[in-house]
Amino acid sequence: MMEHQERIWFVDPGTLRDVVVDRDAVEARLEECTDLERVWVLSLLGRGEEAVSEAEQLLAASEDPFRALLVLAYAYQRLYRWRDAAQVQERALRAARTTFREAQVRHQIGRRLFDEGLHLAAAAEFEWAADLFKAAGRPRAALTSYRAKERALKVHRQSRLPDWKERYYQQKDSHTGA
Repeated sequence: MMEHQERIWFVDPGTLRDVVVDRDAVEARLEECTDLERVWVLSLLGRGEEAVSEAEQLLAASEDPFRALLVLAYAYQRLYRWRDAAQVQERALRAARTTFREAQVRHQIGRRLFDEGLHLAAAAEFEWAADLFKAAGRPRAALTSYRAKERALKVHRQSRLPDWKERYYQQKDSHTGA
Protein backbone atom coordinates (compact mmCIF):
# COMPACT_ATOMS: atom_id res chain seq x y z
CA MET A 1 0.00 0.00 0.00
CA MET A 2 2.69 2.50 0.98
CA GLU A 3 6.41 2.25 0.38
CA HIS A 4 8.59 1.72 3.45
CA GLN A 5 5.50 1.00 5.53
CA GLU A 6 7.37 -1.58 7.61
CA ARG A 7 9.38 1.22 9.21
CA ILE A 8 6.43 3.24 10.41
CA TRP A 9 3.84 0.57 11.26
CA PHE A 10 3.60 -3.20 11.55
CA VAL A 11 1.10 -5.97 12.16
CA ASP A 12 1.53 -7.25 15.71
CA PRO A 13 1.87 -11.03 15.35
CA GLY A 14 0.19 -11.59 18.72
CA THR A 15 -2.91 -9.46 18.23
CA LEU A 16 -2.95 -9.31 14.41
CA ARG A 17 -3.62 -5.58 14.74
CA ASP A 18 -1.81 -2.78 12.95
CA VAL A 19 0.49 -0.86 15.29
CA VAL A 20 1.99 2.57 14.62
CA VAL A 21 5.74 2.76 15.26
CA ASP A 22 6.41 6.31 14.04
CA ARG A 23 3.30 8.45 14.41
CA ASP A 24 4.91 11.53 12.84
CA ALA A 25 5.90 9.56 9.74
CA VAL A 26 2.41 8.06 9.45
CA GLU A 27 0.83 11.52 9.79
CA ALA A 28 3.21 12.86 7.12
CA ARG A 29 1.83 10.22 4.74
CA LEU A 30 -1.57 11.90 4.86
CA GLU A 31 -0.30 14.63 2.54
CA GLU A 32 1.10 12.35 -0.15
CA CYS A 33 -1.14 9.30 -0.31
CA THR A 34 -4.16 8.40 -2.42
CA ASP A 35 -7.67 8.96 -1.10
CA LEU A 36 -8.03 5.25 -0.32
CA GLU A 37 -4.72 5.14 1.53
CA ARG A 38 -5.75 8.28 3.40
CA VAL A 39 -8.77 6.47 4.87
CA TRP A 40 -6.54 3.61 5.96
CA VAL A 41 -3.99 6.02 7.51
CA LEU A 42 -6.72 7.96 9.33
CA SER A 43 -7.95 4.67 10.81
CA LEU A 44 -4.43 3.68 11.78
CA LEU A 45 -3.99 7.02 13.55
CA GLY A 46 -7.17 6.53 15.56
CA ARG A 47 -9.17 9.09 13.61
CA GLY A 48 -11.88 6.56 12.90
CA GLU A 49 -14.94 8.77 12.51
CA GLU A 50 -13.07 10.93 10.01
CA ALA A 51 -11.96 7.76 8.19
CA VAL A 52 -15.53 6.45 8.04
CA SER A 53 -16.80 9.77 6.68
CA GLU A 54 -14.13 9.93 3.97
CA ALA A 55 -14.61 6.25 3.07
CA GLU A 56 -18.36 6.76 2.68
CA GLN A 57 -17.69 9.70 0.35
CA LEU A 58 -15.27 7.58 -1.70
CA LEU A 59 -17.81 4.78 -1.86
CA ALA A 60 -20.54 7.11 -3.09
CA ALA A 61 -18.30 8.40 -5.90
CA SER A 62 -16.74 5.06 -6.85
CA GLU A 63 -17.45 3.14 -10.05
CA ASP A 64 -15.70 0.06 -8.63
CA PRO A 65 -16.60 0.05 -4.93
CA PHE A 66 -14.32 -2.83 -3.88
CA ARG A 67 -11.37 -0.92 -2.39
CA ALA A 68 -13.60 1.73 -0.82
CA LEU A 69 -15.58 -1.07 0.84
CA LEU A 70 -12.38 -2.60 2.22
CA VAL A 71 -11.14 0.65 3.76
CA LEU A 72 -14.60 1.43 5.14
CA ALA A 73 -14.75 -2.01 6.75
CA TYR A 74 -11.26 -1.45 8.16
CA ALA A 75 -12.32 1.91 9.61
CA TYR A 76 -15.35 0.31 11.27
CA GLN A 77 -13.21 -2.50 12.60
CA ARG A 78 -10.72 -0.08 14.17
CA LEU A 79 -13.70 1.56 15.93
CA TYR A 80 -14.89 -1.85 17.22
CA ARG A 81 -18.04 -1.47 15.12
CA TRP A 82 -17.90 -5.11 14.16
CA ARG A 83 -21.47 -5.43 12.90
CA ASP A 84 -20.95 -2.51 10.53
CA ALA A 85 -17.59 -3.96 9.44
CA ALA A 86 -19.19 -7.36 8.80
CA GLN A 87 -21.95 -5.86 6.66
CA VAL A 88 -19.45 -3.90 4.58
CA GLN A 89 -17.22 -6.97 4.23
CA GLU A 90 -20.18 -8.93 2.87
CA ARG A 91 -20.69 -6.19 0.28
CA ALA A 92 -16.98 -6.37 -0.56
CA LEU A 93 -17.27 -10.14 -1.08
CA ARG A 94 -20.08 -9.58 -3.57
CA ALA A 95 -17.98 -6.93 -5.35
CA ALA A 96 -14.74 -8.96 -5.33
CA ARG A 97 -15.05 -10.65 -8.75
CA THR A 98 -11.53 -12.16 -8.59
CA THR A 99 -9.90 -14.84 -6.48
CA PHE A 100 -7.29 -12.39 -5.20
CA ARG A 101 -9.88 -9.82 -4.14
CA GLU A 102 -11.97 -12.48 -2.40
CA ALA A 103 -8.83 -13.59 -0.56
CA GLN A 104 -8.24 -10.00 0.60
CA VAL A 105 -11.75 -9.82 2.03
CA ARG A 106 -11.50 -13.26 3.67
CA HIS A 107 -8.26 -12.24 5.37
CA GLN A 108 -9.85 -9.00 6.60
CA ILE A 109 -12.85 -10.96 7.89
CA GLY A 110 -10.43 -13.24 9.73
CA ARG A 111 -8.82 -10.24 11.40
CA ARG A 112 -12.22 -8.91 12.46
CA LEU A 113 -13.26 -12.26 13.89
CA PHE A 114 -9.93 -12.50 15.72
CA ASP A 115 -10.55 -9.03 17.21
CA GLU A 116 -13.99 -10.20 18.31
CA GLY A 117 -12.47 -13.18 20.11
CA LEU A 118 -13.98 -15.67 17.66
CA HIS A 119 -10.65 -17.38 17.10
CA LEU A 120 -11.86 -20.65 15.58
CA ALA A 121 -14.03 -18.80 13.05
CA ALA A 122 -11.08 -16.48 12.34
CA ALA A 123 -8.84 -19.50 11.69
CA ALA A 124 -11.34 -20.83 9.15
CA GLU A 125 -11.41 -17.47 7.30
CA PHE A 126 -7.62 -17.24 7.34
CA GLU A 127 -7.36 -20.76 5.92
CA TRP A 128 -9.86 -19.87 3.20
CA ALA A 129 -7.88 -16.70 2.43
CA ALA A 130 -4.60 -18.66 2.28
CA ASP A 131 -6.10 -21.13 -0.19
CA LEU A 132 -7.46 -18.30 -2.34
CA PHE A 133 -4.19 -16.37 -2.27
CA LYS A 134 -2.35 -19.54 -3.28
CA ALA A 135 -4.80 -20.12 -6.15
CA ALA A 136 -4.31 -16.49 -7.23
CA GLY A 137 -0.54 -16.97 -7.41
CA ARG A 138 0.20 -14.88 -4.31
CA PRO A 139 2.36 -17.18 -2.13
CA ARG A 140 3.56 -14.44 0.27
CA ALA A 141 0.01 -13.35 1.00
CA ALA A 142 -0.96 -17.01 1.41
CA LEU A 143 1.83 -17.42 3.97
CA THR A 144 0.61 -14.36 5.89
CA SER A 145 -2.90 -15.81 6.04
CA TYR A 146 -1.55 -19.23 7.02
CA ARG A 147 0.46 -17.69 9.89
CA ALA A 148 -2.62 -15.76 11.02
CA LYS A 149 -4.58 -19.03 10.98
CA GLU A 150 -1.94 -20.68 13.16
CA ARG A 151 -2.05 -17.75 15.60
CA ALA A 152 -5.85 -17.91 15.79
CA LEU A 153 -5.74 -21.65 16.49
CA LYS A 154 -3.08 -21.16 19.16
CA VAL A 155 -5.12 -18.47 20.93
CA HIS A 156 -8.23 -20.66 20.67
CA ARG A 157 -6.40 -23.60 22.30
CA GLN A 158 -4.98 -21.36 25.03
CA SER A 159 -8.34 -19.80 25.82
CA ARG A 160 -10.04 -23.12 26.48
CA LEU A 161 -10.23 -24.45 30.02
CA PRO A 162 -8.31 -27.67 30.58
CA ASP A 163 -10.63 -30.68 30.61
CA TRP A 164 -10.25 -31.21 34.37
CA LYS A 165 -11.38 -27.62 35.07
CA GLU A 166 -14.40 -28.03 32.79
CA ARG A 167 -15.39 -31.22 34.60
CA TYR A 168 -14.83 -29.56 38.01
CA TYR A 169 -17.10 -26.61 37.18
CA GLN A 170 -19.73 -28.88 35.64
CA GLN A 171 -19.76 -31.04 38.79
CA LYS A 172 -19.86 -27.95 41.02
CA ASP A 173 -22.79 -26.53 39.04
CA SER A 174 -24.70 -29.83 39.24
CA HIS A 175 -24.28 -29.88 43.05
CA THR A 176 -25.34 -26.28 43.53
CA GLY A 177 -28.21 -26.43 41.09
CA ALA A 178 -26.77 -23.61 38.99
